[in-house]
Amino acid sequence: MGVHERCPEVTDSTGGFDGAGPGSGSEPESSDSLKGFGEVVKVFRNRARLTQEQFAPRVRYSVPTVASIEQGRRFPPTDFVERAEEVLDAFGALRAAARHLSRRPGLANWFRQWAKLEKEALSLYTYECRVVPGLLQTEAYARTLFLDQLPPLSDDDIEAQWAARAERQRLLGERPHTAYGFILEEHLFLRQTGGVEVTRGLLDHVLEVAELRNVEVQIMPLVRKNHAGLAGPMQLLETPEHRWFAYNEAQRGGLFVSEAKEISALQMRYARMRSQALSFDDSVSLLQRMRGAL
Repeated sequence: MGVHERCPEVTDSTGGFDGAGPGSGSEPESSDSLKGFGEVVKVFRNRARLTQEQFAPRVRYSVPTVASIEQGRRFPPTDFVERAEEVLDAFGALRAAARHLSRRPGLANWFRQWAKLEKEALSLYTYECRVVPGLLQTEAYARTLFLDQLPPLSDDDIEAQWAARAERQRLLGERPHTAYGFILEEHLFLRQTGGVEVTRGLLDHVLEVAELRNVEVQIMPLVRKNHAGLAGPMQLLETPEHRWFAYNEAQRGGLFVSEAKEISALQMRYARMRSQALSFDDSVSLLQRMRGAL
């Protein structure tokens, strides 16, 4: 790969863009494996003599969601697979079929490369100045971002985006040996995106995540004379082979960076920001005070 690779239509979490759903043209393609999984669910549902209307509440999903999964249009969340396996007594067939699915929900094709690296990373460092990163978002906060997206997202898009984000968030608990570092601008919480209740929930969640031994959260204070991150947000990632990659985002474009010289410059900036931001203890104290003031 060259110095860097531009990725159009940035979508996230954290699809790609942590603050929005997919732009036009970035919806992940369907696949034979998804259609095949849907057919397996339908066969076992019919075997159990359940209609979609009867099956949906048992797996705690809506009828339209069940229909989309059976038609191969939506990637099944992990909890759907587990609940369907139990409800339909599927002999492990649904779990086995799910392991071979080739589409990630809410992730554009180009973002899969970063998402794959993220799942195996030894360390992942994030600086964010626009929105709270997808790995730290609550459902209420994320849905606020989705609802504000322009062009507007459909209900199916929103569900797919949240499913993708929730799946990625499992990494924080499932990979205790991965070091996660977050430098967040203080104004991300002062803005109160979604309102007071959403912000309270977000602060509670970030404080809870910060208790994990493999997670470090630092706050960049609102007033700061010097700031090494004024060029914008960044993510730095170390692979099990000790290779480093970076990913930067803009309004409607992303930059995947692999060239050592470019990575070195970003590492220097992140290291400087760590010294400019509040310490971990001071950051937690500030978040607690902000929570108490709401």
